[in-house]
This record gives sequence, C-alpha cells and structure tokens, in this order.
Amino acid sequence: MKWLPILLLVAASASAASPTSINNDDSCDVRVGPAATLLLPYFEVDILGNSGQTTLFTVVNVTRYPQIAHVTLWTDWAYPVLTFNLYLTGYDVQAINLADILGRGIIAPPSGTSSTTTPGSLSASTNPNLRSPLDCASLPGALTQTILAAVRTAFTVGLSTEAHCLVGPTNAFVGNTHFNAIGYATIDVVASCTPRDPTDPLYYTNDLLFDNVLIGDYQQIGPYPSGLPQSGFDAAGNPMVHIRAVPEGGGAGSNVATDLPYTFYDRYTQGIRRTFDRRQPLPSTFAARFIQGGPAEFATNFTIWREGVTGSGASCASYRNNAVINTGTDEFVRFDEHDNPFIVRNCEFEDCGQERTLPATSSQNSASANFPIMSSADIGGWLYLNLNNGGSSSYSVTSHPSETTTPGPFSTPFGNPRASQNWVTVTMFGNVGPNRMTAEFDASPLGNGCSPAAATTDSGVPIGPSGGVFLCPPGTTLTDGTTALCKGTNVNPTP
Repeated sequence: MKWLPILLLVAASASAASPTSINNDDSCDVRVGPAATLLLPYFEVDILGNSGQTTLFTVVNVTRYPQIAHVTLWTDWAYPVLTFNLYLTGYDVQAINLADILGRGIIAPPSGTSSTTTPGSLSASTNPNLRSPLDCASLPGALTQTILAAVRTAFTVGLSTEAHCLVGPTNAFVGNTHFNAIGYATIDVVASCTPRDPTDPLYYTNDLLFDNVLIGDYQQIGPYPSGLPQSGFDAAGNPMVHIRAVPEGGGAGSNVATDLPYTFYDRYTQGIRRTFDRRQPLPSTFAARFIQGGPAEFATNFTIWREGVTGSGASCASYRNNAVINTGTDEFVRFDEHDNPFIVRNCEFEDCGQERTLPATSSQNSASANFPIMSSADIGGWLYLNLNNGGSSSYSVTSHPSETTTPGPFSTPFGNPRASQNWVTVTMFGNVGPNRMTAEFDASPLGNGCSPAAATTDSGVPIGPSGGVFLCPPGTTLTDGTTALCKGTNVNPTP
C-alpha cells in the first residue's frame, strides 16, 4: 500500500500535462476529410461561353446512407443568390458544371438529382436523419428563364431583383460588376430539400445536419492570371475546403455544446446560439508562395475568401460592406528569394493614402498593388498574409460555448474581437516550352480558427506560426539547455 500515494501522484501529473481529448475530430485544424460543409472559395464562369471558362465541382457521399447536399451560390459580396439540393444515394458522386447553371439554366443535366434515383447494392435506402425523401422526389433540373435572368444579373452586374432589395436607389447592389460571373459556394449536409439559405435562422433550427459525410473537389477551366489579358491555360484543380462539425452527429435542430470558441456560420446564428452550427472556424494568417515574371512569364493568383461582415437579417444595402471588407488589422509582408522583406500595413489609424480593401471573394495577382511591391530582381518568394479584418458586430465575441445569444467580453486568449475567418489558394501559371502550365494548391495556414488574432510586426511580435517559437513542453529545455526563450506549450486554451 505504501506505493499507492506515489502512483496517484504520477497519474495526476501525467493527466495535467496531457491533452483533454485524443479525438482527431475534436480540433480546429482543417484538413481534407469527410466534412459537414464544403466551401468552394471562388468560382468564375463565362456565362456567354466565348472563352470556355467555367468552374466545376464534385460532391461525394462517403457513407452507405443517402444524404442531401444543400448548395448555396453567393456573390462576391457574400449575398446568397441561388440555392439547390443534391440528393445523393449511398456512395454517390455528383458533378456540377456552373456553366450549366449560370449559362444554360440547368442543374445536373439532363434532369437534376432526386430521391427517385435507384441506390446501388451496397447502399442503404433510408437515412433516419432525413425528414422526408419525398421532398426531394422532383428536384428541378432546369431554372425558369425569369430566375436564370435574375441569377445572371446578380453575378455579373451585381444587381438583385428581389423585392426587398428594390426599396431604395442603391439597395439593389449585392455584388461587383464584372464580365464573368464571380462568387463562391457552400455545400452543407441537411435534413430536407428546402430553398432556405444560411442567412435564414430556420436553416439552423430545421435543416442543418452535423454528420461529417461529404468530400469534394473543384476544377477551374481556362483560368488566367488576374489583371492580365485572358490566355489559353488549360485548367487548375484543388480539394474544396472541408469544414467538419465538432462534435458531429445528432438530428436537425440539435443544440449541442462544442469546445470550438466560435464557428464557421456564427454570424448567422445570433438569435439562436452563437456556436449552434458546430462547424470549424477558419484561420486568418497564411503563408503563400508566388512566382512572377522571368522568361517563362510566370504569374501567380491568390484566390482569397474572406468572412463577410453582414449577419442574419442584414438589409440589402449593408452588403456593400462586404465589397470593401476592412483590412483593419491586416498586414501583408513579401519575402523575396534573398529573405528581403517588403511590408504593407493597414492605413486605418494613420495617414498613408488609399486604404486597402478586398471583397468577400476575389482572385488577386501577386503583382497587384494590394500587396507589397518587390523592388529586388528576384521573381519568386512568399507572402505573409494576415487577413484578419479587425472584427464585426455581427461576429460572435464569445470565448466559450456557454454564452448563447448575447455577445460578451473575452476572458481567454482568442482575442477581442475574435479574428475573422479566411481561406487562400495559390494558382501558378507558366510557359514550359509550348505548354501552358497551371497548378493550384492551398496556401499554408499559420494557425487555425482557434488561434488568437496575430499581432503586427510593428508591435515587436515576429512573423511565425501561431504560438510562436520556441515552445517548451513541461520538463524540456532548448537544445542549448536554456529556457529563457520558452513561450509555453501551445496548448489549446479552450477550457
């Protein structure tokens, strides 16, 4: 018995130093894996078909049970224009060409997707989380000409023809004007086929599900370097952003606590629970490679998705705020191939000329004036992108899920206000002999959605991964035996 106190002491010490969970899904780190929401961060479609440019995306159900994938197409000002449902039988895959929808008014030709599809031999015929498959028995394969015209107008001219947007001379503008249709898409697993979009509170209490069952990818056909004349690059492709529900599971309307400090859709859930959707938040800082210039005419686009600042019930006029999302705490730093830094900081509190803003989604050339100008002769390097917009009254300011409808002050290191969500992909272009080569990949997040808002370099905090260096887990020292530079253990501060 004399060993018992020692054993208990050892066990208590080990427990104190261990993570509170070993469940891989209990994390803010976004990875490619079965998810409850897929984000297509940017699409571009030539609706007239002159250049052939379009965006394709594919959704896969990786379970034996039928699922409903609810697609919302948003303008580049984060205004929801069109929703439609994809009924997926077990192990089903559905490809969508946005040129079919925006150019020809057809969803999944020739006849759409519906619950009348015969499942395969390994598939289940029912899913207890679906309300009524009969709701999905006659999903529209074609849009009416009236709806198609309205959708085209919203994505190209930036005008909404909805009645509630026509109450003032400028309220109808919900997107930028551009030759091609530009926007982004979200794909959620839901319980029924409805026309509701994520700005509707009923979407969360009646429709949204929490099963991590979808995977997906996209291809941009005929991409070109932003800001330059269109040229004949073939295609680029990448996985969509896979956003898991944590914890997963439960029927529609399940009100379950999560250890996530805030969630992907939290700006639309003010009147319900600010973490109701349980979907992982996205990061705010990224490292993005670029190459531009040289004899091969290299060029790089950064596709940048930013969390809008409008919430549920926003007026049409307020969507203009998503056209010029503030770079309030942003900082962009370009490093050339010789480690030389070139810095552009925000201008919110200082007189430094035109303030930089970006819409909710855009494709930016790495040589754009939005980024620091590189004065060296190098043609490559990388950019540090701190895309935190400084916060919004529409965002959750909770630091723990015990807060429900009323925003409260922060008491933990998640920042006040919390960092805004973002995503960045990198598309590289170049000429290799007669070949026009394109490659697309995600930029590297330097933290995750649970990381505190990053400080700027003028505050004395150096650029680096969230948590900083050097980290020293309990009982360790640096290689030289010192601990003076130790900054903690980088443990998630969520209680």
